[in-house]
Amino acid sequence: MKQEKKWSVSPTGEKYPIPEKEEYQAEFDRVKALADKAREEGKEVVVVMGVGFVGAVMAAIVADTVDESGKPSKFVIGAQRPSERSYWKIPVLNTGVSPVKAEDPEVDELISRCVKEKKTLIATYNSDVLKLADVVVVDVQCDYKKKELGNMRTGEADMAALEATMRTIGEKIPPHCLVLIETTVAPGTTEFVAWPILKKAFAQRGLKEVPLLAHSFERVMPGREYVSSIRDFWRVCSGCDIEARHRVEKFLREVLNTEEYPLTVMDRPIESETTKIIENSYRATILAYLHEWSIFAERNGVDLIKVINAIKMRPTHSNMIFPGPGIGGYCLPKDGGLGYWSYRHILGFEDGDSLFKITPTAIDINDTRGLHVAQLVRDALRNMARYIAGAEVLICGASYRQDVGDTRYSGSELVVRKLTELGAEMRVHDPYVEHWYELESQETYPSPDSSWKRFFRNQEHLGEIQVEKDLKKSLKGVEAVIFAVPHEEYKDLSPDDVVKWAGGPIAVVDAFGMLPDEKIKRYFELGCEVKALGRGHVQRIKKEVKG
Repeated sequence: MKQEKKWSVSPTGEKYPIPEKEEYQAEFDRVKALADKAREEGKEVVVVMGVGFVGAVMAAIVADTVDESGKPSKFVIGAQRPSERSYWKIPVLNTGVSPVKAEDPEVDELISRCVKEKKTLIATYNSDVLKLADVVVVDVQCDYKKKELGNMRTGEADMAALEATMRTIGEKIPPHCLVLIETTVAPGTTEFVAWPILKKAFAQRGLKEVPLLAHSFERVMPGREYVSSIRDFWRVCSGCDIEARHRVEKFLREVLNTEEYPLTVMDRPIESETTKIIENSYRATILAYLHEWSIFAERNGVDLIKVINAIKMRPTHSNMIFPGPGIGGYCLPKDGGLGYWSYRHILGFEDGDSLFKITPTAIDINDTRGLHVAQLVRDALRNMARYIAGAEVLICGASYRQDVGDTRYSGSELVVRKLTELGAEMRVHDPYVEHWYELESQETYPSPDSSWKRFFRNQEHLGEIQVEKDLKKSLKGVEAVIFAVPHEEYKDLSPDDVVKWAGGPIAVVDAFGMLPDEKIKRYFELGCEVKALGRGHVQRIKKEVKG
């Protein structure tokens, strides 16, 4: 019986048929001909495994590399599994269109130039192209799955995709190919998980060479400096042996701007891996630390925003940031968990619970901070003699960071889910987000068993939510509005307009220090109730207005 044709659907709705097995050889022959031609021209052949959030842009940066004479020096093959969820990225990339939506215009320009003009970048689904590689760059996710909300310790690293990728690489690469892991991984992964996999695969192939394996993590930042955060930024690297270390240092100096942003070469991959984990754990800890002072400020009439600004006048504390409704993005919510998990499960120590106190606590605080925002909405409505159950509530901002469209682990998601559990009718506005997949596709995204839906009740209809673009229309008839992300569009809003568009006085919750005192005062004058994270002085303003 003939199997039904499978399709992969892009975020814009285009359908692409998943390739059949009989198509694989022709695809390999197509890519091999291009790679052979590139090698004849003196180009190094680089295979990038994974053309997602990081891999697609890294592939384009490598493909844009030129030698001292200004000629292209790399030919890049982006490889992606032909799954229903991800296959669409391959045909899209091969047309010169970025599979990643970005606020940085250079992303589209870079990919288009390398695919259409330079012809130094292609994409494929056939992993046999690993046989053609001089260098393989691994950008496959290594997630940390939490089993409970607010309890990082019960989670575990999901290394299945990375391990499977390493096995495939070991089975197919030439013996002198450099393998570079750019994924953020649990400390010890490169030397004690990935390297043994490659060695075993080499032994099974009868190869006597030692696999050349290196690690160098990304510090990619979404937004208008997306490309620059990869190409023009400080990098750390290491190799499993001296030859791998020399090879990865040479490669990165060729493809990145290491003249202006010096490359740090570590002795061992575990040092490179630990650098990324500590770097992000430090940031997450500082943000979590401010949560307790945020609550203190609310309860004692203190404006934490003004306190932070006063502290930042001192240069040594200039990077202090108000934490908002939660700490989102792909890295900060999970990276400390990778370190905690590896201490026991890779490195073999049993005293992790007694050793790690600050890192797990910080992640737990950041993961649950959005619950307090939901409480403020409830309390603001209660002060207006209204109830959260059945209330029309608009959250302004779905992304985790201002002026970007990235919703991964957004604090706003937690706010929406908790308010939905309490019976609120939620609306969403965000000028940068087209689809909030964590809600729209919550049964399957990011995977069937990892949606935050599992931590809350009454979540079923959230799949119907659409992100609105017309703020005036979104505000019509709402009883409460939450300013959750400091997008530029929200900063200049007039309280008079907001109340007018809503149709009357509403509950206003500022979750990110966006409202100056004069606007808070005006909302009170218009009959609204105002609550704000970390801004206890709001009650003093209310008293001045109400008498």
